[in-house]
Amino acid sequence: MGFSLKVKTKTGQHIMRDVSPSLTLSQLKSQIVAFTKLPPESMHILVGFPPRKLSMAGSEDSISASGIVNGDTLIVEEVAVETPAPERREDALLAAQSAAVAEDEFAGLLLKQVVPADNSCLFTSIGYALNGAVNTDCGVLMRQIIAEHVAADSETFNEAFLGRPNREYCAWILRDDSWGGAIEVSILSSFYGLEIAVVDITNAIINRFGEDKNYGQRIFLLFDGIHYDPLYLESLTGGVPRTIFPIEAESIYQQAEQLAKEAQASKQFTDVNRFTLRCLVCDCHLVGQVEAQAHAKSTGHANFGEV
Repeated sequence: MGFSLKVKTKTGQHIMRDVSPSLTLSQLKSQIVAFTKLPPESMHILVGFPPRKLSMAGSEDSISASGIVNGDTLIVEEVAVETPAPERREDALLAAQSAAVAEDEFAGLLLKQVVPADNSCLFTSIGYALNGAVNTDCGVLMRQIIAEHVAADSETFNEAFLGRPNREYCAWILRDDSWGGAIEVSILSSFYGLEIAVVDITNAIINRFGEDKNYGQRIFLLFDGIHYDPLYLESLTGGVPRTIFPIEAESIYQQAEQLAKEAQASKQFTDVNRFTLRCLVCDCHLVGQVEAQAHAKSTGHANFGEV
């Protein structure tokens, strides 16, 4: 029996029926390109709960092998793709020399700062990265920022994109028991004017929010499937831990990549097909993403919390 997948874009939604589980990721992307008319090089696909960027590294892998299951919702985003200007050899050499000198500034270890698992871990993590302190109250402000941003652009943030009416979403995200995910990270990246690199342990990849905006700085968050923690640099020479890094700091990015691979290898992630959720509307306990999606579809309930 084929899969049924819902594809959401900022202009509407499309139902893909009888999709073969053996369909490859490249074939899936081609089909989505066919009805969205988006350039394939500028397309990002988010999947799952909470939404994660679908890695196309294994483009010939089947969609079922990539973790897509029957009933999943795919969120399709369009990002700008810029063509770099030609660079003179002398300029490239000077840039490389400057980068090499700058890397000495980032000698140290990239470590995780644990924050509370209280459904606001995303906001607490971003707050720590921005201010260097764990403050669980910062989520109130960030939720307001997101709600105001979404309410001000109902055309982009329509029901098809958000999964619920714009006004209903704004009321939902203001609740302290609502989870943040890809949509909220993208909005906060734009608001604070920096790239937010989410180190996804489950898939051992880094999802970069704001990478198309040419921001000069980035922060790193570690995501284990349901929980976010911020990353900081513990300098070998001591001093205050660093949480904000220039985009050019390649050694930090490489450390983050290695951290994702090591954490995945040691299974430091939450299996979204086995973790336990509680419906905050009817108090029903559910196991895994599939049960949560089925419950939401049959009851219309969309607020879930960790157990």
